[in-house]
Amino acid sequence: MNWSISLEPLISWPLFGLVFVPLALLALAGLWFRQRGSALRFLALLALGAALLNPVFLDEEREALKSVVAIIVDRSPSQDIGDRTKQTDEALAGLQQRLGRFKQFDVRVVEAGKSEAADERTETKLFSALESTFRDVPPSRVGGAIMITDGEVHDVPAGAPDFHAPLHALITGHEHEKDRRIQFENAPRFALVGKPLDMTYRVISTEGGGSPVDVRVSVNGEQVSVEHAVTGQPMKLQITIPNAGRNIIQLAIDHEPGELTDINNRAIALVDGIRENLRVLLVSGEPHAGERTWRNLLKSDASVDLVHFTILRPPEKQDGTPINELSLIAFPTRELFVEKIKDFDLIIFDRYQHRDVLPILYYDYISEYVEKGGALLIAAGPEYAGTSSIARTPLMSSLPAMPSGEVVEKAFYPRLTDLGQRHPVTRGLDGSATEPPHWSRWFRTIGVKNPEGEVVMKGADDRPLLVLDRKGEGRVGMLLSDQGWLWARGFEGGGPHVQLYRRIAHWLMKEPELEEERLTADGRGMMLEIRRQTMSDDPGPARVITPSGKALTVKLDKAEPGIFTGSLQTSEIGLYQVANGDLTALAQVGPINAPEFADVVSTEDKLRAPTEATGGSVRRLGSLTGDGVVLPSIVPVRSSGAASGDDWIGLRTTDDSALKAVSRVPLFGGFLGLGLLLLAMGSMWYREGR
Repeated sequence: MNWSISLEPLISWPLFGLVFVPLALLALAGLWFRQRGSALRFLALLALGAALLNPVFLDEEREALKSVVAIIVDRSPSQDIGDRTKQTDEALAGLQQRLGRFKQFDVRVVEAGKSEAADERTETKLFSALESTFRDVPPSRVGGAIMITDGEVHDVPAGAPDFHAPLHALITGHEHEKDRRIQFENAPRFALVGKPLDMTYRVISTEGGGSPVDVRVSVNGEQVSVEHAVTGQPMKLQITIPNAGRNIIQLAIDHEPGELTDINNRAIALVDGIRENLRVLLVSGEPHAGERTWRNLLKSDASVDLVHFTILRPPEKQDGTPINELSLIAFPTRELFVEKIKDFDLIIFDRYQHRDVLPILYYDYISEYVEKGGALLIAAGPEYAGTSSIARTPLMSSLPAMPSGEVVEKAFYPRLTDLGQRHPVTRGLDGSATEPPHWSRWFRTIGVKNPEGEVVMKGADDRPLLVLDRKGEGRVGMLLSDQGWLWARGFEGGGPHVQLYRRIAHWLMKEPELEEERLTADGRGMMLEIRRQTMSDDPGPARVITPSGKALTVKLDKAEPGIFTGSLQTSEIGLYQVANGDLTALAQVGPINAPEFADVVSTEDKLRAPTEATGGSVRRLGSLTGDGVVLPSIVPVRSSGAASGDDWIGLRTTDDSALKAVSRVPLFGGFLGLGLLLLAMGSMWYREGR
């Protein structure tokens, strides 16, 4: 109950002053000069003023409000180490029980760090959770907060926190914990394929530096070396990136006896391999309509350095023109096919025929080049079926199909074979999904017999049109028509010549994305996505090993011809190993080398400054005997009092209250006010009448 008197004037204050002030001055003047009846006149004036001011007696019924107290519980992955989860649960239950005894506290429990989102599991953000908890609470009602955490908090404010109530921290874990971790200090994001890459790493131990440790270095899951490092010192590392695209570099050290955890005994760096410009040698046997199609395509590819020669004047051509008057460039056969043949990533013979421009021995060099990992493409025309065909040279051992001698002059739509619908070179080729295909016709096919390798496109009368084959360590492709330029010229709407030609060239140069059998895995948030590229009808399930070593099986479903996919919702952050058949892949789920796992030793240091700045405290939960937790006593305190002691913590109470009901009684209202006013006026009239 709260008693008070409130004024509710019947007229405005300016009007009241205009009327009442002159009368009051006259009444006071009468009192000053001791005129007869002045006292009654003054009392009558007071009665009139009281009636106009209308005093009201208020009786308020109020309910005391509670102080809001937050318990911020750290549920981040580092809290799963050792018995920290048990300590946290015991501390939370104990605090809720003790706070439940105080009716003046409204307790809110907030669990932070257990979100399924990967970016919210990599850092412990307790102060963000604290701010969100009190967003709807007036500052006068904030009683304080208690954090239950291992002390590894990543959003600690640089200065004093914007929190005007006691903040206390109860630290899980134990003193003198032992741990050792490894981390990259310098890891470039990009590197040239086949070139050495310089990196720097460091092994850190809670026991100080100076001790030797062996570091296993793996590239894409294969161990490449064992380095000898010294703890505490930056160590140099040189890695050769083997593949274009993503490469995973992993450093690992052995688990040490007594170590807190080995979750941070691995460090990962993702390096994107970039090929130096691919060198392509294009040799055109003679000028023809399709020659510029190949040239324009290869010149437009920024990743390709093209060397192009066209045989304009074969050796047998004799027309009497003096040599010194010829403006043609001599074909540097020895330089290209003997001295520098290994420098080329791809050799293309475009309607080339053997006319003694190349010595017979050089064809052996080309075959050897293919066997040792080179790439060869034959863009065949009618000359491939003739007597001067390169199939009649020592190059025949590298060719996937021998000519039958036929040149079929017949209109046809190039179509994908059953293999071609699954092969990455032709799969999903623009316009291939309809019948007939949504592209223009060609009019010539070169006949071959007994093709080897994979026939992925067919021409007139279902004859082979595009044949892809492997020879030794190298690859060979054969396009059995010279009509591709019709697509480039837009004949009958044209066709996907750029897409097809580029895929053929890059498959021959072993582009990883165009491999027939390929397994890849990627992390999308906390989802592991698996993609299997295969020529088979069913690759079977994928086998997954989680960062903690748990083995799982993931079913792969057909997404499109030659593509099978699967996904796995995960809860662990780290490196996953995926296998299917004889293929393996690695995938990082969640951020690389997340701060949550960088340093997992429990500590009081990070929260000492912000807690003491609010008058709170930081202390460990673990008992000296190691059994259970030791909780401080909880004491309600006023805002001006101390908020912590040796064995207690204080939480502030509030003086705020909520108004429930109001009873109001006008003092000069009704007959009482009228009677008093009439009595005062009558007394004054009576005295004046005498």
